[in-house]
Amino acid sequence: MSKSPQRIRGTQDIFGEDADRFQTVVAAFERVRRLYGFRRVEMPVFEATQVFARSIGETTDIVSKEMYSFEDRGGDSLTLRPEFTAGICRAYLSEGWQQYAAVKIATHGPAFRYERPQKGRYRQFHQLDAEIIGAGEPAADVEIIAMGAQLLGELGIGERIELKLNTLGDPATRDAWRDALVEHFRARQKDLSEESRARLEKNPLRILDSKEHQDWPIVDSSPVVDDFLTPDAADYFGRVTAGLDAAGIKWTRDPRLVRGLDYYRHTAFEFVTEDLGAQSAVLAGGRYDGLIESMGGPHTPAVGWAAGIERLSMLIEQPGATGMDAALVPLGEAAEAAAVRIAADLRRAGIACEMAYRGNMKRRMQKANASGARYAIIVGDDELARGEAAVKDLQTGEQRSVAIDRLAEAVRGG
Repeated sequence: MSKSPQRIRGTQDIFGEDADRFQTVVAAFERVRRLYGFRRVEMPVFEATQVFARSIGETTDIVSKEMYSFEDRGGDSLTLRPEFTAGICRAYLSEGWQQYAAVKIATHGPAFRYERPQKGRYRQFHQLDAEIIGAGEPAADVEIIAMGAQLLGELGIGERIELKLNTLGDPATRDAWRDALVEHFRARQKDLSEESRARLEKNPLRILDSKEHQDWPIVDSSPVVDDFLTPDAADYFGRVTAGLDAAGIKWTRDPRLVRGLDYYRHTAFEFVTEDLGAQSAVLAGGRYDGLIESMGGPHTPAVGWAAGIERLSMLIEQPGATGMDAALVPLGEAAEAAAVRIAADLRRAGIACEMAYRGNMKRRMQKANASGARYAIIVGDDELARGEAAVKDLQTGEQRSVAIDRLAEAVRGG
């Protein structure tokens, strides 16, 4: 007997309660994006490899080690998206979305990275993504952070998550800070981890978020961005923090929070939790005013964030029942034929109902209870002859007879 096909490592088949949790996160995101006036977009799952190589940076681990890239039949190098922002910026340029600037965009879906699978990390994972493109004002930073905070609140996890905030300053700030960091780390190069020594040449800011313990004392003594902030950059950050305070959003300053690539400017933020073991980010973003320019477009300010649906799903409380209002329990052939029509009428009336169509009365009632429905609608030959059905409240056990043409009203009205 041949072996049945298996799921590919790093992917997942989402079912049952896990699927309910996943959908709870997506539904909350859709609700919040509408509250904030973000337009929903759908993006291609793959792009030209160069879209990601230019935007994420050739020297990053994502591009050098983790991208799923392949050559198509025409000889073009394509890549499954490892994140959303680069594709959205490509579309902003190629599809003429500049005419809508400042444009607020939200989307969600799968992304792909070839990394070691672990708890909450998959090779095909799912992200929420929100971007404001074409707005250079601090108010845009405040709005995008507030949107993230409201999403976490709607999911019931806001109190267990901390917002960490930093500024990377304007280009002049960043350049001066970067030079000082390179000098600091170069003087202690022999004590750095192998990974940080490699980053020193390619991406020195990333040393600040090193996970290697031997780097931490060197990082702790490194220059901080505040020593290099220009008056304009300090004013910008002050207006962001004042806006968050005005919106009632709690935040904690983290001067070591960085984004390694040169196109990131000003605000960087992460919503972090310790509920998944080691402190980890569940929603993170920042301002990337230089990205579209690095892709060959005009200077275009932008700010955004992304969040992992799987990680958020792991944090939320177990969702309630499947949302069924009623379960139909037909007894006998005539009742089964009638139940098909009753179910169709109920669904057209906006009543979610399940059909318990297999087994004896006991089995069918078990199926009704398992559906999570509030009511069981029991239809037998005797009830049909009277034009009625028995409606049983599955929470209280109370049962009453209701005319078949009044079932929707009875279920809706309780």
